[in-house]
Amino acid sequence: MARRLAGLGYGDYRRSDAATMRLLLRGPLPVGKLGAYLGVTRQAARKVADGLEQRGFAATGRDDRDARQLNVTLTAAGRDYARAVVTVIDELSQEVARRTDPAELAAADAVLRAIMFDDGARQRAERLPRPGP
Repeated sequence: MARRLAGLGYGDYRRSDAATMRLLLRGPLPVGKLGAYLGVTRQAARKVADGLEQRGFAATGRDDRDARQLNVTLTAAGRDYARAVVTVIDELSQEVARRTDPAELAAADAVLRAIMFDDGARQRAERLPRPGP
């Protein structure tokens, strides 16, 4: 992942970027909700947002309707980076799918989802696209 993104000019990839950029590509998120989706504390989500902001990929600002909420929004550079992240993820997923039996891939997906998510997060994860060729 990091090597491919570096080849596209994004040499500062961080592991948290993959999930974060996919989420933020859908639209701005409050830091608390970003943390909930990532399965981390609000403080950890704020560190992720700060890292994106420092690299010029995101901006943070108070919500117009609720000043207690801090929203994270992708910048133009962040949207380009997010699209690059999604493209690389899709390419890598397709490579794995080509080398893996579909039944084995489905079983691995089910096991990983069961391990990674609690009941509430599992319901959100079930709405995410499934891997496939």
